[in-house]
Amino acid sequence: MVKCVENQIPLRIVLAKVGLDGHDRGVKVVSRALRDAGFHVIYPGLWQSPEAVVRTVADEDADWLGISLLSGTHMTLVPRIVEMLRAAGLDHVGVLVGGIIPETDVPKLLELGVARVFGPGTPMAEIIDFLRAHGSRTHA
Repeated sequence: MVKCVENQIPLRIVLAKVGLDGHDRGVKVVSRALRDAGFHVIYPGLWQSPEAVVRTVADEDADWLGISLLSGTHMTLVPRIVEMLRAAGLDHVGVLVGGIIPETDVPKLLELGVARVFGPGTPMAEIIDFLRAHGSRTHA
């Protein structure tokens, strides 16, 4: 188990299942791994609307938003959420996408402002290391 650095405020990460995708095993595994590593994780559950996700990010003063998608709606929902974050003055919040994302769509998501896309089978250490390396843009 890897822990956050002592005396450091843990990063606040909202993990979201957006739309009608009801497959949540992966997001629960990631949530548990991040909590075990010392991050503060907020998981509001299944079937969240983009509006609810953005509201949760604001209410929880999140550093990062991780969006889990397995339904093929990533090119519809992610741009909408990114735009809503910007409109709400939350463009400092980092956005991660996880799930089944075709390789051809990854550059498009990165162009939109997504910081990183993690596919199935990504080692938890890779996600943890990424978050630690990039830290907080909210609570600098």
